[in-house]
Amino acid sequence: MNLPNALTLSRIILAGVLVFLLEQRTTTCNILAIVVFTIASLTDFYDGHLAKTRGLVSNFGKIMDPVSDKILLLSVFGVLAHLGFIAWWMFIVIAVREVLVTIWRLWAMGQGRILAAERVGKIKTVVQIVAVSVLLLYCLANGAAQGSSWFMSCQGLWVKFNTLLMVAAVILTVYSGMDYLRKDVK
Repeated sequence: MNLPNALTLSRIILAGVLVFLLEQRTTTCNILAIVVFTIASLTDFYDGHLAKTRGLVSNFGKIMDPVSDKILLLSVFGVLAHLGFIAWWMFIVIAVREVLVTIWRLWAMGQGRILAAERVGKIKTVVQIVAVSVLLLYCLANGAAQGSSWFMSCQGLWVKFNTLLMVAAVILTVYSGMDYLRKDVK
């Protein structure tokens, strides 16, 4: 196993760590969740970068990189929905798209085709990572500043911003899924 593939697989392990940390609902665990998510997000950049610059691109990486992204992001979105920080419908729409695209990729692989991530899918992942990052910061602030008059005065604005980011993530997620399927059908 090469380093890019190990980094890819580490995101799956880090997803489990994130779920555990977020479910603890403590300030310390929220801080650790932000650190773990940051590390996991960086592995997403570095696995692809290392694979391309060192000639280590593999079919395993082409399949597992987007799968690892999906596991990481769906785990966090699921916990955030469970904790009430995002609407369940947002999580469900994102999850359905991710599952359908994964099934499509596996079907194509069964036919001897490897479908790498498209550019719009990569942009979608970046937007989702940004949305999760902002939501994790909100979770931290919400828990640490509970009852603070400053936080209470900003909370409505922050919730609106979080909602706007999530709506953008949902729209881009649906669009990228449709674009992905359309391009493969051609």
